[in-house]
Amino acid sequence: MAIELSETAAREIKTIIEREELDVTKVRLRVGVKGGGCSGFSYVLDLTEQEKENDEKFEKNGVTIVCDAKSYLYLNGTTIDFKDEVMGRGFVFTNPNATSSCGCGSSFSA
Repeated sequence: MAIELSETAAREIKTIIEREELDVTKVRLRVGVKGGGCSGFSYVLDLTEQEKENDEKFEKNGVTIVCDAKSYLYLNGTTIDFKDEVMGRGFVFTNPNATSSCGCGSSFSA
């Protein structure tokens, strides 16, 4: 399995990279989790040029994704999408490892 990135999410990431004038050949999407949020863990997304030795690395829809080994235990099989709707816009996580998640979708428990 891996971490998946929808075409819509990849397009949004590429738009952000372009808007921030980052080097598309060097920038990576770092995906991770941290303690906190309504349900115990919060998702973390960051653009970085750094890769760590123990990172899992994926190429999805033209975006390089990196994830530290500890976070990958919770995120393996997760799909990241992007929604732009009347009620708001943002990245949406579909995580098969989550036993529950908060109403806003930005945190989960496993």
